[in-house]
Amino acid sequence: MRYATLKTRMRRGDILAGTFLKTAAHDMVEVLATSGLDFICLDAEHAPFDRARMDACLAVGRAMGFPILVRVPDGTASELLRVLDSGAVGVVVPHVATPKKAADIAKWSRFGHGGRGYAGSSRWAGFATRTMPEVLAQSTEETIVIGQIEEPEGVAAINQIAATDGLDGVFVGPADLAVCMGLTDMNAAPVLDAMRTVAAAAKHHGIAAMTFTPNATSANALMEYGISTFFIGSDHAFALATAKQIAADVHAIKS
Repeated sequence: MRYATLKTRMRRGDILAGTFLKTAAHDMVEVLATSGLDFICLDAEHAPFDRARMDACLAVGRAMGFPILVRVPDGTASELLRVLDSGAVGVVVPHVATPKKAADIAKWSRFGHGGRGYAGSSRWAGFATRTMPEVLAQSTEETIVIGQIEEPEGVAAINQIAATDGLDGVFVGPADLAVCMGLTDMNAAPVLDAMRTVAAAAKHHGIAAMTFTPNATSANALMEYGISTFFIGSDHAFALATAKQIAADVHAIKS
């Protein structure tokens, strides 16, 4: 099962390609699971995922052995519990700008006192078919916790954030960083400098460095910063780009 090895591959710096799923439909999970992508991330922060549709997408991912992360809206304990119990291999939490928030999301995503509530009857736990030691081991081996660094404060505190026990990766959010800096270009020098700083801290602390990028060409350029996991575009972007190209090609045909 690919979800069983994703955490190991991320943390050791393998080059990984995923995308954001913004269409809240389990059919899209089935399609993308055949694509060769290493993972997808349901964008519950910016797309209309209610609990039922998210549950259906995660059920298909589990059934196909396809790793699905979920970007949650806030990163509350109840949000993290819900998506992990439903079958997510991990969570992406926006606006992790302080070491405290990093510590909170790491604790709430793991079993233990003050952490994730234990339930052996969830989809993720195999519907009561596994023992408690097996479920606890699965959490240690599989569950991925990623903090998004989207504000200058997060960049300034990145060494403390990246050192957080239980944090598996940091995701640099170039769009939010640019906006917070008063810029309108994700490729502006201050944004790229911040990406280098975050990636260097991730490498130093042995966790994954990741970011959003629109295409493989851009991903290739960012590898020199030490970033190895890429959330490339989205299903919306893929569909639009292909449709635009097809329309242009057909309109160019001479009658």
